[in-house]
Amino acid sequence: MVALGVGISWYSLRNVKLSHLMNDIVTLNWWWLLVALGCIGLYFGLEAVVLQKFVRHRYRNYSFRSALRVPLAEQLFNGITPFSSGGQPAQIFVMAQSGIDAGRASSVALMKFVVFQAMVVLNFLFAMLIGFHYLAEKLSYLSLYVLLGFLIHFAVIVGLLLVMYWYNFTKRAVRIVLIPVGWFMKADRFAKFQDNINEKIDSFYEESLRMTKDWRMLIEVSVLTFFQLLFYYLIPYFIMRAMGYHGINVIMVTSLNVLIFLVTSLFPIPGGAGGAEFGFTELFAKFIPSHSKLILAMLIWRILTYYLGLFLGMFAMAMRPEKAEEIPMDQEVTNKN
Repeated sequence: MVALGVGISWYSLRNVKLSHLMNDIVTLNWWWLLVALGCIGLYFGLEAVVLQKFVRHRYRNYSFRSALRVPLAEQLFNGITPFSSGGQPAQIFVMAQSGIDAGRASSVALMKFVVFQAMVVLNFLFAMLIGFHYLAEKLSYLSLYVLLGFLIHFAVIVGLLLVMYWYNFTKRAVRIVLIPVGWFMKADRFAKFQDNINEKIDSFYEESLRMTKDWRMLIEVSVLTFFQLLFYYLIPYFIMRAMGYHGINVIMVTSLNVLIFLVTSLFPIPGGAGGAEFGFTELFAKFIPSHSKLILAMLIWRILTYYLGLFLGMFAMAMRPEKAEEIPMDQEVTNKN
């Protein structure tokens, strides 16, 4: 993916004079770039706080360091798999390394993902009211992609809720999926394997019900996730300020970045490579009239929102996990009271 990114960057720079690019780099306002860097740091940090809130009733000594490994691992595996399909299994794996039961880890990862998708859709609705007229007027060919991206994210939420709360459907679906597995395993071993899977599904279902009954926690994580996404969406604005552009409509720029997020999710290539760069340059060309500055802004944006996550994720995976301690059921009830 890094090699592909280098290729895309080289292709984007083919019509940019090196002297112009170097001059744009020298004249950057690095303080505004630090603000943009702080935004991506808050994006990762708030997700770690959300994770801690989801597991606090069942596990003690689950540190912020352990929680931060999860979104960083998610960034790595989202960035190297088509349609970001590797992020969820990576989160479950990292949580399991910290001693969290796989069924509960699955519930936490899925519930967190549902809240995240819900906030994405909510932000999209705001962005549509503010920026869709600009998109339809200036870049009408992207309007269909944006609407398609919204429908996909909305369908994902519906599908996840069905899996979480349609217990019998989940059981039947898993039973059907496991049939081919039984062809390659001995009968007694396969039976034990099925029992273990069923136990994890039961744990997953119970945890999902428990978490949705805690409305205070759900409101807290929804607010945190909303601000997590807001910091992410603000990054292009601060990059433009670093470029020396003033008087920019921050609401419009933020809304357009929401739309880019949806367009990028449609591309099957890991990280939305190609689609993300294209969407950024097309949508923000009006705000950054200089071609060399536009390409530089796109490259900085991709480094902060994509490549930084890849390398931090590799570092997080290499870190030694800290073990959390499960709280017994009777103590959990006492803590709630």
